[in-house]
Amino acid sequence: MDRETLERFRAGDETAFKAVYQRYGGAVYTVALSILGDRGLAADATQITFVKAWRAASTYDPEREIAPWIYAIARRTAIDIYRKQKPTAELTEIDDATAGPGLEDVWEAFEVRMALDSISDDEREVIRLSHFEGLSHPEIAERLGIPVGTVKSRSHRAHKHLLELLEHLLET
Repeated sequence: MDRETLERFRAGDETAFKAVYQRYGGAVYTVALSILGDRGLAADATQITFVKAWRAASTYDPEREIAPWIYAIARRTAIDIYRKQKPTAELTEIDDATAGPGLEDVWEAFEVRMALDSISDDEREVIRLSHFEGLSHPEIAERLGIPVGTVKSRSHRAHKHLLELLEHLLET
Protein backbone atom coordinates (compact mmCIF):
# COMPACT_ATOMS: atom_id res chain seq x y z
CA MET A 1 0.00 0.00 0.00
CA ASP A 2 1.45 3.38 -0.94
CA ARG A 3 2.58 5.83 1.72
CA GLU A 4 0.15 8.56 0.67
CA THR A 5 -2.82 6.26 1.28
CA LEU A 6 -1.38 5.27 4.65
CA GLU A 7 -0.90 8.94 5.60
CA ARG A 8 -4.51 9.66 4.62
CA PHE A 9 -5.63 6.59 6.60
CA ARG A 10 -3.85 7.94 9.67
CA ALA A 11 -5.52 11.32 9.16
CA GLY A 12 -8.96 9.65 9.12
CA ASP A 13 -9.66 9.85 5.38
CA GLU A 14 -12.66 7.64 4.56
CA THR A 15 -11.45 6.75 1.05
CA ALA A 16 -8.10 5.60 2.42
CA PHE A 17 -9.86 3.58 5.10
CA LYS A 18 -11.95 1.86 2.42
CA ALA A 19 -8.77 1.07 0.47
CA VAL A 20 -7.19 -0.49 3.58
CA TYR A 21 -10.37 -2.51 4.20
CA GLN A 22 -10.51 -3.73 0.60
CA ARG A 23 -6.86 -4.74 0.67
CA TYR A 24 -6.76 -6.42 4.10
CA GLY A 25 -10.36 -7.35 4.90
CA GLY A 26 -10.06 -10.87 3.51
CA ALA A 27 -6.80 -11.55 5.30
CA VAL A 28 -8.19 -10.21 8.60
CA TYR A 29 -11.16 -12.55 8.15
CA THR A 30 -8.73 -15.43 7.62
CA VAL A 31 -6.90 -14.57 10.84
CA ALA A 32 -10.17 -14.38 12.78
CA LEU A 33 -11.52 -17.60 11.27
CA SER A 34 -8.33 -19.48 12.12
CA ILE A 35 -8.72 -18.46 15.78
CA LEU A 36 -12.50 -18.70 16.13
CA GLY A 37 -13.34 -21.55 13.75
CA ASP A 38 -16.77 -20.03 13.05
CA ARG A 39 -17.56 -17.97 9.95
CA GLY A 40 -20.15 -15.77 11.66
CA LEU A 41 -17.87 -14.96 14.57
CA ALA A 42 -14.99 -14.36 12.16
CA ALA A 43 -17.12 -11.89 10.18
CA ASP A 44 -18.00 -10.12 13.43
CA ALA A 45 -14.33 -10.05 14.45
CA THR A 46 -13.42 -8.58 11.06
CA GLN A 47 -15.92 -5.76 11.46
CA ILE A 48 -14.83 -5.06 15.03
CA THR A 49 -11.17 -5.10 13.95
CA PHE A 50 -11.75 -2.40 11.35
CA VAL A 51 -13.82 -0.30 13.74
CA LYS A 52 -10.93 -0.48 16.21
CA ALA A 53 -8.44 0.32 13.43
CA TRP A 54 -10.54 3.33 12.38
CA ARG A 55 -10.66 4.61 15.95
CA ALA A 56 -6.92 4.06 16.44
CA ALA A 57 -5.83 5.30 13.00
CA SER A 58 -4.17 8.37 14.47
CA THR A 59 -1.79 6.09 16.42
CA TYR A 60 -0.67 4.23 13.30
CA ASP A 61 2.86 5.01 12.11
CA PRO A 62 2.73 5.23 8.28
CA GLU A 63 6.48 4.55 8.14
CA ARG A 64 5.73 0.95 9.13
CA GLU A 65 3.85 -1.80 7.31
CA ILE A 66 0.15 -1.65 8.06
CA ALA A 67 -0.51 -5.39 7.76
CA PRO A 68 1.15 -6.46 11.05
CA TRP A 69 -0.60 -3.59 12.87
CA ILE A 70 -4.03 -4.65 11.59
CA TYR A 71 -3.32 -8.36 12.18
CA ALA A 72 -2.38 -7.64 15.80
CA ILE A 73 -5.73 -5.88 16.26
CA ALA A 74 -7.52 -8.77 14.54
CA ARG A 75 -5.80 -11.40 16.65
CA ARG A 76 -6.57 -9.65 19.93
CA THR A 77 -10.17 -9.04 18.84
CA ALA A 78 -10.68 -12.68 17.87
CA ILE A 79 -9.18 -13.89 21.16
CA ASP A 80 -11.49 -11.53 23.07
CA ILE A 81 -14.49 -12.90 21.19
CA TYR A 82 -13.31 -16.46 21.81
CA ARG A 83 -13.05 -15.79 25.53
CA LYS A 84 -16.56 -14.30 25.64
CA GLN A 85 -18.02 -17.30 23.79
CA LYS A 86 -16.73 -19.92 26.22
CA PRO A 87 -18.39 -20.40 29.60
CA THR A 88 -15.99 -19.38 32.38
CA ALA A 89 -15.82 -22.92 33.75
CA GLU A 90 -14.63 -24.24 30.40
CA LEU A 91 -11.98 -21.61 29.83
CA THR A 92 -8.43 -22.67 30.11
CA GLU A 93 -5.95 -19.88 30.45
CA ILE A 94 -5.26 -18.50 27.00
CA ASP A 95 -1.75 -17.27 26.58
CA ASP A 96 -1.62 -14.66 23.82
CA ALA A 97 1.70 -16.11 22.66
CA THR A 98 0.22 -19.57 22.08
CA ALA A 99 -3.50 -19.01 21.44
CA GLY A 100 -4.63 -19.72 17.92
CA PRO A 101 -2.24 -20.17 15.05
CA GLY A 102 1.35 -19.08 15.20
CA LEU A 103 2.61 -16.01 13.43
CA GLU A 104 4.02 -18.17 10.63
CA ASP A 105 0.61 -19.78 10.01
CA VAL A 106 -1.10 -16.39 9.96
CA TRP A 107 1.53 -15.02 7.61
CA GLU A 108 1.11 -17.98 5.24
CA ALA A 109 -2.67 -17.52 5.28
CA PHE A 110 -2.13 -13.85 4.48
CA GLU A 111 0.23 -14.73 1.62
CA VAL A 112 -2.32 -17.17 0.18
CA ARG A 113 -5.09 -14.58 0.50
CA MET A 114 -2.97 -11.93 -1.24
CA ALA A 115 -2.10 -14.41 -4.02
CA LEU A 116 -5.77 -15.23 -4.49
CA ASP A 117 -6.58 -11.53 -4.61
CA SER A 118 -4.01 -11.01 -7.36
CA ILE A 119 -5.33 -13.56 -9.85
CA SER A 120 -8.19 -12.77 -12.22
CA ASP A 121 -11.76 -12.80 -10.95
CA ASP A 122 -12.63 -15.71 -13.28
CA GLU A 123 -9.72 -17.82 -12.03
CA ARG A 124 -10.41 -16.93 -8.40
CA GLU A 125 -14.06 -17.96 -8.73
CA VAL A 126 -13.09 -21.38 -10.12
CA ILE A 127 -10.64 -21.86 -7.23
CA ARG A 128 -13.26 -20.78 -4.70
CA LEU A 129 -15.91 -23.13 -6.06
CA SER A 130 -13.46 -26.00 -6.32
CA HIS A 131 -11.53 -25.72 -3.08
CA PHE A 132 -13.94 -23.96 -0.75
CA GLU A 133 -17.26 -25.35 -1.93
CA GLY A 134 -15.90 -28.70 -3.08
CA LEU A 135 -17.52 -28.62 -6.51
CA SER A 136 -16.28 -30.74 -9.41
CA HIS A 137 -15.41 -29.24 -12.79
CA PRO A 138 -18.80 -30.20 -14.30
CA GLU A 139 -20.60 -28.70 -11.28
CA ILE A 140 -18.60 -25.50 -11.60
CA ALA A 141 -19.36 -25.33 -15.33
CA GLU A 142 -23.07 -25.69 -14.59
CA ARG A 143 -22.98 -23.10 -11.79
CA LEU A 144 -21.12 -20.55 -13.95
CA GLY A 145 -22.89 -21.40 -17.20
CA ILE A 146 -19.64 -22.05 -19.07
CA PRO A 147 -18.19 -25.13 -20.82
CA VAL A 148 -16.28 -27.70 -18.73
CA GLY A 149 -13.20 -27.08 -20.90
CA THR A 150 -13.23 -23.43 -19.89
CA VAL A 151 -13.41 -24.42 -16.22
CA LYS A 152 -10.45 -26.75 -16.68
CA SER A 153 -8.34 -24.14 -18.46
CA ARG A 154 -9.15 -21.48 -15.84
CA SER A 155 -8.35 -23.93 -13.08
CA HIS A 156 -5.03 -24.83 -14.70
CA ARG A 157 -4.08 -21.17 -15.18
CA ALA A 158 -5.15 -20.26 -11.65
CA HIS A 159 -3.13 -23.07 -10.08
CA LYS A 160 -0.13 -22.16 -12.22
CA HIS A 161 -0.36 -18.49 -11.16
CA LEU A 162 -0.82 -19.41 -7.51
CA LEU A 163 2.19 -21.73 -7.64
CA GLU A 164 4.32 -18.92 -9.07
CA LEU A 165 3.05 -16.45 -6.46
CA LEU A 166 3.47 -18.83 -3.53
CA GLU A 167 6.60 -20.70 -4.57
CA HIS A 168 8.61 -18.83 -1.93
CA LEU A 169 6.54 -20.55 0.78
CA LEU A 170 7.71 -23.95 -0.43
CA GLU A 171 11.35 -22.94 -0.05
CA THR A 172 11.07 -22.27 3.69
